[in-house]
Amino acid sequence: MSFHGVPIWFEGMVADPDAAQDFYAKVFGWDWGDAGMEGFDYRLARSGADLVAGLMALKDCTEGTPPNWTLYLAARDCDATAAQLRDLGGQVLKAPADIPGTGRFAILADPQGAVFGILTPLPMDPPPPGGAWNPRAPGHGAWIELMTPDPKAALETYRKLFDWRPDMHVDMGPAGGYHVFAHRGAQIGGMMGQGQAPCPTWLPYFGVTSVSKTLEVITAAGGTVLHGPTEVPGPAYVAACRDPQGAHFAVVGPNR
Repeated sequence: MSFHGVPIWFEGMVADPDAAQDFYAKVFGWDWGDAGMEGFDYRLARSGADLVAGLMALKDCTEGTPPNWTLYLAARDCDATAAQLRDLGGQVLKAPADIPGTGRFAILADPQGAVFGILTPLPMDPPPPGGAWNPRAPGHGAWIELMTPDPKAALETYRKLFDWRPDMHVDMGPAGGYHVFAHRGAQIGGMMGQGQAPCPTWLPYFGVTSVSKTLEVITAAGGTVLHGPTEVPGPAYVAACRDPQGAHFAVVGPNR
């Protein structure tokens, strides 16, 4: 599977899915629909023709789960990848299981404690028009960022799991270093110290056509801009945000 290790899905977990659906429709222009799972309220977001994100209620999650966006990475073999992470010192929080019509998934925590999901998708005929990960398309996943107490150890873990490779190091002064990593030669994310994050965590970035205008929409819709907009190499601008229910996400794009 050539996309083993590529971000493949983004899943929001909030107390009020209806309110979150309305918020993200305003922010990213996502069109929402029901996934059609009997007895389970799971929402699907589209950006154009592409399915880009899912949404579920906290009441259907493990007790104590905070509002969040969970990153899923493509896995060649869900069971083998989960077992490999356990051998590397991580945890399997939800054992591999099938999602009818979709594939096989598991929820994991890396050795430092950052939670993420893996998904081995079923082959589809015809294949879907696109996917959740497309750094060139607004409304899609465009970058992933890990805040962790030991970025170098984390990078080694993910290198063994997904063959991610160090690509660039940026000195951020007192904040430490920013470790950009690549998948098959393409930069897809970065790792940095835990900083002010309450626990090790993955942060998804979604592409937008104008960061400044998007931040205005986020604020007007009840969200919070935590940091930015900040110019980064590319050139592009980024900003870290929190939705009205407490889930963190970031945006990236031009600042026109």
